[in-house]
Amino acid sequence: MSFTEKEIENLNKELREKTPLEVVQWAIRQAKKPLVTTNFRPYEAAILNVCVAAQKDIPVIWCDSGYNTPNTYKHAEEVIAQLGLNIKLYVPRQTTAHRDVVMGIPGVDDPKHKTFTEQVKLEPFKRAMSDFTPDVWFTNLRKGQTALRDSLDILSLGNDGVLKVSPFYYYSDAALDVYLSDNALPNEFKYFDPTKVLENRECGLHTN
Repeated sequence: MSFTEKEIENLNKELREKTPLEVVQWAIRQAKKPLVTTNFRPYEAAILNVCVAAQKDIPVIWCDSGYNTPNTYKHAEEVIAQLGLNIKLYVPRQTTAHRDVVMGIPGVDDPKHKTFTEQVKLEPFKRAMSDFTPDVWFTNLRKGQTALRDSLDILSLGNDGVLKVSPFYYYSDAALDVYLSDNALPNEFKYFDPTKVLENRECGLHTN
């Protein structure tokens, strides 16, 4: 499976008229090795719901930094059970307790922050992608989250050739609230990402 930039542009025009589930169903038909990633941040239940509706056993990659709030862990367990997710858990190679002694959680201006981000987020993610070698990657990226994400669309092509699919790309928080309510899906807002700190700061996974 391969698409040119022009084909991606034309497909995005067509897919804007589709529901998120229809977008996922279309992408699944193109895929040989699809997966979805999640961190169980707010509104993640939406993307997980449409993905399992399209393919029940789709691999769900959860890169757990080890710094999630108790609320997030409880929320994750609830969503996993409700949707019957095929969770593939990836965690950093060093424990949180060990890292707390070595460097703690460095601020974004601290030179150690780059190493911290690599350890708790990027390395587990790269390891997961290396293990699964997907051709289609479902994410819950949305327009308005960061400057980089504003430059994307429902479909975007990574430098590695993986087709990134964001079926809720044009949904606002209010629209997602309605979606979650209509589908009896839970949500949780007490979420913490130690690598981002600021909500509009890019996490590093979507820069390729």
